[in-house]
Amino acid sequence: MAGSPSMKDVAAHARVSLGTVSNVLNRPEVVAERTRRRVLAAISELGFVRNESARQLRGGGSRTLAYVVLDTGNPFFTDVAQGVQEAADAVGLAVFLCDSGQDQRRQSAYLDLLEQQRVEGVLITPVDRTDERLALLPRRGTPVVMVDAHSPDHCSVFVDDVAGGDLAATHLLEGGHRHLAFVGGPPSLPQVADRLAGVRRAYAEAGADVGDLVVLETAALDIAEGRRAGARLAGLPAGRRPTAAFCANDLLALGLLQEAVRLGLRVPEDLAIVGYDDIVFAEAAAVPLTSVAQPRQQIGRTAAEMLIEEARVRGSDHQHRQVVLSPELVVRASTRLQPLNGVA
Repeated sequence: MAGSPSMKDVAAHARVSLGTVSNVLNRPEVVAERTRRRVLAAISELGFVRNESARQLRGGGSRTLAYVVLDTGNPFFTDVAQGVQEAADAVGLAVFLCDSGQDQRRQSAYLDLLEQQRVEGVLITPVDRTDERLALLPRRGTPVVMVDAHSPDHCSVFVDDVAGGDLAATHLLEGGHRHLAFVGGPPSLPQVADRLAGVRRAYAEAGADVGDLVVLETAALDIAEGRRAGARLAGLPAGRRPTAAFCANDLLALGLLQEAVRLGLRVPEDLAIVGYDDIVFAEAAAVPLTSVAQPRQQIGRTAAEMLIEEARVRGSDHQHRQVVLSPELVVRASTRLQPLNGVA
């Protein structure tokens, strides 16, 4: 047989009508067992694979969700995606994982493609929450849920990043550090802006001089940018160098840690370091990394459950919900636990 076998080929092989083949695929309970077995045998013998795309076009829906992440190289998003998959598996849905690479144009292209594919809904950690497609998709029938980001116009699941930044900075301030560096960027990312706001709040609550805070903007949230930030810090004269750094995620913190050690700085004696996310590599680092933990799989699972609910309800009966989760500080060897010999 040339080409892929069709439903007509299956019907002819099993000596049944095309409608019977369709029922076996879509409503097997209405087909007599003997007939059903004959059709399934024909499907197996011919190697028939149903055309899911065509079925979706006919039915106007799909059995897939999509999750658009900022960076698949970041284990944080892999863990979130595991939570998404758990919720999707529970209701028999598949998950497309798309990587925007923190690029607005790629994000927009993915959203256009996913709408064309008629996915049941889109989960997204957006590069830019103002992308007009994020508002258009729900109006055209494709629900959108924000993941690790807040939007009053969509359901969203996120961690209180201002509180997380406050936790990290308070830990360092209570350890006697006053001259802190915040490492993170691009600053347009809401998570980065919120974590920096938390640092500034901690300074105010401690009565410390926020003028002692050094902000090192990075082009991305990855290990390479962390190394560059480490080189910049290590290159400062000892009297002007911050004694501690809070990084907007663990990848930055791990890069910073690598470069600091390579250049002869002792961690935490010369430079204490706090990361964010508490990915698996944080604890496994040469100097185990203090980090602000997020409930990563819970974020993904909750977001996917909300998306599935919205996709099933649709229309005016649906009310958008904002789920805010709490971060937790996990203290390890990369931060000083005692005051710096009374130096403030």
